[in-house]
Amino acid sequence: MQNIPTRTVFDEITDFLVTEPSPQEIIAYHLPDDLQQRADYLAELNGEDQLTPSEREELDEFLKVNRIFSLLKTKMKRKLKHQSE
Repeated sequence: MQNIPTRTVFDEITDFLVTEPSPQEIIAYHLPDDLQQRADYLAELNGEDQLTPSEREELDEFLKVNRIFSLLKTKMKRKLKHQSE
């Protein structure tokens, strides 16, 4: 059984964002190893169709955060590009 982190992915992301990161810091941001390992583990279980309902909810949270951060990073890259023109 994989260790479940004591904080959620939303806790981690909001803690990061409250530090008012620069666009470069946002672009470079990655989840801490323990949370990334948890996301990978849940994705593996999902691929084997072995998620419990609570694990499904947790994986959905990871997927939502991933979509939001992908969009945020894309917009930050675009902003930096326009600033340098």
